[in-house]
Amino acid sequence: MPRHRHKRRVFRVFRYDPTTGDDGHFDRLELEIEGESTTTILDVLLRIQREYDPSLTFRYACRVGMCGSCGMVINGREALACQTVVADLREKEITVRPLNHVPIVKDLLVDMDPFFEKYREAIPYFEASQDTDEPAIIRPDSKERRVISDATECIACGLCLSSCTMAHWHKDYLGPGALNRAFTLLADTRDGLHEERLAQVLQACYHCRSEFNCTEVCPKEISPTRAIKYIQRLAAREAFRGEPRDLGAEEAVQEIAEQPEIGEELSRRRFLSKAIFGLGAATALTLGGLLTAAALAPSMRERLRRWVRVGRIEEFIPGSMKTVNISYKVKDGFYESLVKKPVMVSRKGNSNEIMAFNSRCTHLGCTVHWDEGKNLFLCACHGGTFYPDGRVKAGPPPRPLDRYQTTVRNGDLLIVEA
Repeated sequence: MPRHRHKRRVFRVFRYDPTTGDDGHFDRLELEIEGESTTTILDVLLRIQREYDPSLTFRYACRVGMCGSCGMVINGREALACQTVVADLREKEITVRPLNHVPIVKDLLVDMDPFFEKYREAIPYFEASQDTDEPAIIRPDSKERRVISDATECIACGLCLSSCTMAHWHKDYLGPGALNRAFTLLADTRDGLHEERLAQVLQACYHCRSEFNCTEVCPKEISPTRAIKYIQRLAAREAFRGEPRDLGAEEAVQEIAEQPEIGEELSRRRFLSKAIFGLGAATALTLGGLLTAAALAPSMRERLRRWVRVGRIEEFIPGSMKTVNISYKVKDGFYESLVKKPVMVSRKGNSNEIMAFNSRCTHLGCTVHWDEGKNLFLCACHGGTFYPDGRVKAGPPPRPLDRYQTTVRNGDLLIVEA
C-alpha cells in the first residue's frame, strides 16, 4: 500500500462573536495534513470544528461546488472552500476570512441578504412578452443561447460582489451578480420586461470600472464584466434607434442639465440617448466598437483557441485512467487569468490513441471521478455513471462526458483549451 505524506500547514482562521463586542481576531492553528492534493479548505474547517473548536461557524451544503454556500476569502482571494485544494496554496500560512461587503453574523458566516436584495432590484425573473400555451423552442446551438450560455450557470455565491472594489465605494451598486442575471434576460428575445429591466440596471453599469475581479474569482468561469459591457452596448445600440437631434455636444449636455430630473434622479439611459448623438458619429462609433470588442471577446477567444500541454505520453500507462491537473493562461479582452482544471486521460493499449475528458458531469457540472474497481466514471452527487469511453450508463446526465480534442507532439500530450 502506498504511504501518504503528512505535511504540517499553518492556518489563520477569522473568529468573530457578536456577543463579545470586539471586532474579531484570527486564530492560528498548525495542522498535519494527510494528502494535500485531495484535502480542501472545507475539509480543514470541518476538522477544526470537529477536533479543536465545535463553536467555529461557517456555511456549506453540497460540497461539490454547486450550492455556492461556502464562499469565503482564502489568502486574499474569493473562492469556494469546497473547491480550494490545500496543495494549490503555496503561501506559508493559509488565511481564511469571511466575504467582503456583507455583514458578518459569526466567524466565517455572513448575512447574504444585501446580495439578494441587489439581485431582486435587477428584476431577475422572466416574464413572457406574449401569452402562449406552448414553450418557446430555443436550440442549444442557436446564437441567442450561445450568447448567454455561460452566464446562466451562476450559482449566486456572492464571490463576485465580495471581490468588487466598486461595491465598497458605491453602496447602491447592484453588483456583478445581479447585472449578470439581468444580462441573461435582456438578451432573451422572449422577455416582456425589457424596457423596465434595462432602465433599472443601466445606471448601475456605469459604476463598473472593468477591473475584472469578478471574472477572476467566479467559480463557474463566468465573466460578469462581459455581461455589464453587453448591457452598455445594448443601450448604445437602442439609442441609435431613436430620433437623433441635430445638437452639438455642449447643447446636448446643456439641454439635459435643464431638465427637472437632472439631479440624483437623472436616468443614465436618458443621458446616453440624448448625448450620444450630440457627441457625433465618430465618437459613437468608437464607443460602439469598444463595447462590441468587450462583449465579443469570448467568441474571439474561441476562434483563437490553442493547444495546452497535459504531460509526457509515457506518463499515461496503457489501459489505465489518470487525472491530471493542468493550468494555462487565457485572455478575455485585455485581461489575462490563470485557468486550473483537472483532465481525465485514458490511453488505449500500447498505442498513442488517447481519450481526454472534462471532469465535469454533464448533468449539473459536479466533479466526476474514475472508479478503478467498477471501471466506470462516477458522479457521487447525482448518481450518474459513465462508461470508459464517456457514454452515459445510468443516472440523470443528458449526454456523454465532454471530450477534448487531443494530439501528440514530440512526445507531449496536448489538448485544445476549453
